[in-house]
Amino acid sequence: MERNVTHRVPSQPTTSTFPTQKTSKKIADYKTSFAQQLNQAIGNQTELQVSKHAKARMEQRGISINHDTWNQIQSKISEAKQKGVTDSLVILKDSALIISAKNQTVITALDREEASSQIFTNINGTILID
Repeated sequence: MERNVTHRVPSQPTTSTFPTQKTSKKIADYKTSFAQQLNQAIGNQTELQVSKHAKARMEQRGISINHDTWNQIQSKISEAKQKGVTDSLVILKDSALIISAKNQTVITALDREEASSQIFTNINGTILID
């Protein structure tokens, strides 16, 4: 005697192959939200960081940079980054900084006298701020 075994297959919800207006709106809202989040993340990265090494060098050499000059440096580094600069020499009146535009980080700092006797390598941009 043969037994008939039947397996019950649960029904699956049917979905439309074409997005509905509601679905399209949800996708648009998501994209807008993502774009806003991305812009915020990018905006937060415009602030330069100072490495431990650079902080130590600035303290040792008595280098201080006022707020207005610091803002000007940040602006110029952002501009340089947009032009493809990855590592930059920033020359100020009394000091020089090596800044990674790619990482938004001050790598080292020198006073102007010390900088005049140095050879700078591995930079692909220079910014003069007087």
